[in-house]
Amino acid sequence: MESLDAVLAAHRAYLLGWNIGEAGGSDLVTYRSDVPHPPLNGVLRVTGRRPQDALTEARRRLDGVPRVWWVGPDSDADAADGLVSLGGVEVARLPIMTAAIADTADAATPAGLHIAETTDLDTFVPAYARVSGIPAEGVAAAIDREKAFAGDGTVIRLAGRLDDGRIVGTAVAWLTDGLLTLYFVGTQPEERRRGIGAAMTRAALDLAAGRGVHTAALTSTPIGEPVYRRLGFRTAGTFRLLTF
Repeated sequence: MESLDAVLAAHRAYLLGWNIGEAGGSDLVTYRSDVPHPPLNGVLRVTGRRPQDALTEARRRLDGVPRVWWVGPDSDADAADGLVSLGGVEVARLPIMTAAIADTADAATPAGLHIAETTDLDTFVPAYARVSGIPAEGVAAAIDREKAFAGDGTVIRLAGRLDDGRIVGTAVAWLTDGLLTLYFVGTQPEERRRGIGAAMTRAALDLAAGRGVHTAALTSTPIGEPVYRRLGFRTAGTFRLLTF
């Protein structure tokens, strides 16, 4: 099993792949996509910085975009409380989940669902945008950023389509340093409770295993956590997400 440090480094590397702004040094790592969706702009790590100084600098770098601050185990232990004392607002606590791929459970693919890699970002991005909350006016920017993605790793985008060609499930597999990290795992609302999310996750796990990857990681939302636990993922840490 990969260390939590490796999982956090992979998470930083993926979101920095969206960055078109100032990333900064290791003491204050930021990324800016200019997509009007908070998780695609924000702070990834803060160490050894006074909370007020870090907050002032982060606001300068991320001025004009919705953003979040990911306070995880790789940030100073008092970072979240310090930011809250300065007006930051905690909006969620999200589990960082990991699994040994060989120990994960099977998941059946629902009848009529066909999962395959896609490079058609003009249809793939609107599908995950609808599920993840990216507003319609931000989809074009998200497509542009996906096309220009420059992370130090490999991105594989999986689309789950029905027989009529509609994309009803999505997953982004991020492969870096022998680790799979999952993003944008989602199911269109009208197709939920059919096992599509589990099938998309299973497909990504199988793809990674076929490339010699042994460990998977993700950050779960409340709606997805029961699915991932059934597959064998367990909590390894927590992100406190703040707006600022």
